[in-house]
Amino acid sequence: MPAGQRIYAIGDIHGRSDLLDLLMRRISADARTAARGLQHTLVFLGDYVDRGQDSAGVLERLSAGPPPGFGMVCLRGNHEAVMQRFLTDHSVGPAWLSFGGVETLASYGIRPRPDLDQERWLPIARSELARTLPQPHHAFLQGLRLHLRVGGYLFVHAGIRPGVKLERQKPEDLLWIRDAFLDSTARHGMTVVHGHTVVREPEVRPNRIGIDTGAYASGRLTCLVLEGTERRFLTT
Repeated sequence: MPAGQRIYAIGDIHGRSDLLDLLMRRISADARTAARGLQHTLVFLGDYVDRGQDSAGVLERLSAGPPPGFGMVCLRGNHEAVMQRFLTDHSVGPAWLSFGGVETLASYGIRPRPDLDQERWLPIARSELARTLPQPHHAFLQGLRLHLRVGGYLFVHAGIRPGVKLERQKPEDLLWIRDAFLDSTARHGMTVVHGHTVVREPEVRPNRIGIDTGAYASGRLTCLVLEGTERRFLTT
């Protein structure tokens, strides 16, 4: 990391606002132990919504901006990408509902209607979400970045396509890639910090660090702390 900077990279939250609150308290306590003048930046790796019970609460907290004394960069995950697409195209609804959209809609007070089958309910649900989604949440989703590079690290949601320059990476790979990236031993020219693929413990490889510890099911939301050549972890 560049001198004078400390980054706190946070893995996939998936609707667990309770764990986000707990981890942020631990990050704030950790930051208070730092030398004066050190710049602290929060980097969220995406997948804020779906699966957990309070996606709306997570977006409420993140759209409010960072706590005092911190910078913040929020990256787009594949779940945000699908949620955003649903806002304009209900045809992606069945796929979205199958991997967590039901919980996200419920967090905004939108639930299936027993008098309607899914095909008839989804256009109604899309309209209700578009109407009830607070403007700060909408603006937050629109402003998400695909990647961030700092020093010798690249932060991205899912990973990168090995052998492809960063400027030529396809958004769908940055959001969705798994095996071609996870199995690669290529050095990439940087260490890639990512979420997307659940691991029991943070996975540290020579070319990448995976920190999605399945918070929505495990109760363990993980943060990678980077400063100088130091790497360490905070967790719930």
